[in-house]
Amino acid sequence: MKSTFRILFYLKRDKQKADGTVPIWCRITVDGQATRFNTKSDIHPDSWDSKAAKASGKTKEAMAINSLLDTIKASIYKVYYDLQTRENDVNAERVKNIFLGIEVKQQTILELFKRHNEDVEKLVGISRSKGTLQKYEIARKHLTRFIQEKYSVSDISLKEINHMFLCDFEIFLMTSCNCGPNTTAKFMQRFRTIIISAKNNGWIHIDPFANYKIRFQKVDKGYLTHEQIETIMQKEFTTKRLEQVRDIFVFSCWTGLAYIDVKNLRETNIRTSFDGNLWIMGKREKTGVNFNVPLLDIPKQIIEKYEGKLPNKMVLPVPSNQKMNEYLKEIGGLCGIEKELTFHLARHSFATLTLSKGVSIESVSKMLGHTNIKTTQIYAKITDTKVSNDMASFAEKLESTKTKSKSKLDSLFECLSLNEKMHLFNLPTTLSSDNEREKRMSLIWQSLSEEEKTSLWEKAFEDNEMTVFKPKAFIHKLVVNK
Repeated sequence: MKSTFRILFYLKRDKQKADGTVPIWCRITVDGQATRFNTKSDIHPDSWDSKAAKASGKTKEAMAINSLLDTIKASIYKVYYDLQTRENDVNAERVKNIFLGIEVKQQTILELFKRHNEDVEKLVGISRSKGTLQKYEIARKHLTRFIQEKYSVSDISLKEINHMFLCDFEIFLMTSCNCGPNTTAKFMQRFRTIIISAKNNGWIHIDPFANYKIRFQKVDKGYLTHEQIETIMQKEFTTKRLEQVRDIFVFSCWTGLAYIDVKNLRETNIRTSFDGNLWIMGKREKTGVNFNVPLLDIPKQIIEKYEGKLPNKMVLPVPSNQKMNEYLKEIGGLCGIEKELTFHLARHSFATLTLSKGVSIESVSKMLGHTNIKTTQIYAKITDTKVSNDMASFAEKLESTKTKSKSKLDSLFECLSLNEKMHLFNLPTTLSSDNEREKRMSLIWQSLSEEEKTSLWEKAFEDNEMTVFKPKAFIHKLVVNK
């Protein structure tokens, strides 16, 4: 429902001054509610046209007063319509206060979002990437459309953003914008950045995100197995474009570089490191974090294939990301790979392949240029083969320990008392009072070979020192069958 709005100038006759003039007041009415203020202009009642609500006559004084009143009216109209286009809470008191400068113009979300993106744009190439700017711009456009469709205004005050606003925006992203759960969560994260900025600047005092949880769904990012990478490497293509795209994709599978970092790669990024081998050294476009990757034979051969053939000392002939992914789908079909090939799949595959081959997650994280190892854990899926091999190795160690500590001769030794153990080593029992003797005897026993242990048992029986045990033949049988 459209609000009603009126401006009226009138005389405050009960405030007549000594010279006979009275002040001219202004009344603002919005939806039947009115507020008033003094225009700071005076006029004689005889020179006032009550019906027209202005000074009468063509005198210089009358014209000056009417000009002032027209300016006041135009300014008030502007304040009102500005509020109407960006806010829902419009009333006469707010219009008057903004006009008089009593109320500072409220910050609006889209205005703040725009300023934020302008600041990000200035930092592109310094501490921010073009990709980051594009993502914030898309988020701002989605928010603009939501506000227009939901509230029929072009902008909205920061103070009007609450928990319900966030929930409605989330639903809008998932329905009207067809965003998936994780894409929606990313947009809400960027929106929250703007809200945090507003709170830090004191423009709002309550964080609407306080009771709102941004939820990400765990997804299998996917990866290629070593065999699948080999299939792509061995495939022969009839077109040069597919061959080049294959080379660039395989290069990333063995280096872990993201698309933009491969595209930015120059000859100066290939350097001899401390170990005398060639490394790829650079800084990630996305985060500005350094990455250092040893150059293996396969990516080295790919580099040599294009060496000296490209302008501006480029290392590889990288097309646009859109074209790369388009051609990779074609390559996947030709190679019989059911997974949808995208360039970023190469980075996932590198992380998974290196981890599955025993490279530590710390080393993988450093090569990928991650600042947080948790990010590496998201990228790097540990394969079932790796889990199986690790558990098999663990089982072998357990079995080895069990076999070593539980031989039949060892079991017999454990059954002996301390005095009997002393007899076995032909030592006087008077020494057995030492509290550490039991541990010492066990250590001595464990240091013996199986032949030495058997010899001790036989000698003990021959000397009739340990009559509590069965004859020597039984011990011999145990040794033979163990």
